[in-house]
Amino acid sequence: MTQGSQRAPVGAVLFDLDGTLLDTAPDMVGALNTLRLEEGFAPVPFELARPQVSHGSNGLLRVGFPEAAGDALERLRERFLALYYERLADETALFHGADAVLAHLEAAALPWGVVTNKPGWLAAPLLAELGLDRRMAVLVSGDTLPERKPHPRPLLHAAGAIGIDPLACVYVGDALRDVQAARAAGMRPVVASFGYVCAADAHHLWPAEAWIDAPADLIGWLGSA
Repeated sequence: MTQGSQRAPVGAVLFDLDGTLLDTAPDMVGALNTLRLEEGFAPVPFELARPQVSHGSNGLLRVGFPEAAGDALERLRERFLALYYERLADETALFHGADAVLAHLEAAALPWGVVTNKPGWLAAPLLAELGLDRRMAVLVSGDTLPERKPHPRPLLHAAGAIGIDPLACVYVGDALRDVQAARAAGMRPVVASFGYVCAADAHHLWPAEAWIDAPADLIGWLGSA
């Protein structure tokens, strides 16, 4: 018997944000390269920076300014965040096929929400700009609670806000911490292989229940889960 067959039917789906629900890389890497130009450096190649987007400002600044530390790094972080906020939704969009997934969940009366390490002052206006705030059941940001993923508490908080047993929740993400948080919360982890992962991540070895190569693949998986 598989683990999936031992579970209650899926009652809600939670998503990571960057690299899972939204393709934020164009705006985040764009902000990084604007900062590099301000500092007198050439832009970094998009494909080099893209896998770091799921790791937020820390990951991107490691690529863009690997020598920076201490006060210099904090100055760069503040400027990066300011530049990113100015272009929060210029090029960001749902991954292709994700809107059909959300429509499928809504038609099936399955609530969905977002649990992200992105701070609320960035996540909330971004989701509002794309009209997703009116459709989602819950948003848990990186500063909603003292703990962040891979701690399970943000996911448990989201399930509680929806009013559903965590065991009936699926969590979709593109980072190892997403899988770890889902496992610790008792949720069913699904890896978004189309997200900001690279070969070095060895994401097919993560302890997930499923790996999807496109958002629409989630619909088929849910039908058999």
